[in-house]
Amino acid sequence: MSSFVREMRDAVTGRAALLVTGVLVLQLAFIASYVGAFHHPEPRDIRLGVVAPRQAAGSLVDRLDRLPGGPLDPRVTADRATAERELRERDLDAALVVDPRGTTDTLLVASGAGASLAQTTEAVVTRAEATEKRSVRTVDVAPAAAGDSRGLTSFYLVVGWCVGGYLCAAILAISAGARPANRHRAALRLAALAVYSAAAGLLGAVIAGPVLDALPAGVAPLWGLGTLVVFAVGALTLALQSLAGVIGIGLAIAIVVVLGNPSAGGAYPYPLLPPFWRAIGPALPPGAGTWSARSLAYFGGNALTCPLLVLSAWAVAGAAVTWVGAIFHERKATTKRQNKVDRERKTTFE
Repeated sequence: MSSFVREMRDAVTGRAALLVTGVLVLQLAFIASYVGAFHHPEPRDIRLGVVAPRQAAGSLVDRLDRLPGGPLDPRVTADRATAERELRERDLDAALVVDPRGTTDTLLVASGAGASLAQTTEAVVTRAEATEKRSVRTVDVAPAAAGDSRGLTSFYLVVGWCVGGYLCAAILAISAGARPANRHRAALRLAALAVYSAAAGLLGAVIAGPVLDALPAGVAPLWGLGTLVVFAVGALTLALQSLAGVIGIGLAIAIVVVLGNPSAGGAYPYPLLPPFWRAIGPALPPGAGTWSARSLAYFGGNALTCPLLVLSAWAVAGAAVTWVGAIFHERKATTKRQNKVDRERKTTFE
């Protein structure tokens, strides 16, 4: 029995057991996050423009606003041209154009922002119109490309970039110590990450665009976005490794994969996600990247300021923490060496 215990201790050290426990926690968090976000999507506060005659617009908005569960966030919109412009600027998710001379109204949607959102909005509005003995004709003003039928290419492209970012940072750490020993090593790691980010951004953009014809955005804009996404995630991973060692890789996966992917608005755009995931999604790299890629592909590059600021903030903060951590570890190592020298001198003197 004692020999078995010794073999067990040799095979699975205390540190390994601790790391395996962390992996189990991460796995359960992954399951809880994805199932929690996707198991029961319900529309909430879909931004709906309402174009109707002035005397009827207010009462129609009130009726739509009082639908059970609050699926719509309706507001009066001046005319169809304004509604289409606000859809392309991503200020609206859909718009209902009422025909005062008939019983068939027009629903404007933008499936480029996610097919599930367009379909859900159509279903909600169709039911609401049916109670008024009216029907709906749907017009897609920003349709997803033929090679992107569900509007998911942007999401998967960004997920691929994110995976590359944290794997590159993890490999840099594993190959030469999780925490950079000095400022020069930190600078070299950040430089290597920047080169990798530029290559990954370009190749991802080429694959999604010219090679597979899945995303109708120019290579250059997607290249810039991909470079920023990869570097932001990689810098975040380097920063967490600087703070927590190898455990930082798990923390990065928790932020980017466990929390970031299901809240990114990919399979289910934000109005279909539960409140928690809807709240955190725009502030994390996968969500900011997915929104940006869709804007570049289908909305003329509109509504990019906030998501690009989010990605830039992660990139700058990650690089800064990595650099400061390297300075701290460098000074700590210098102090340790100096203390050792002092002890040796003292021993010699004695």
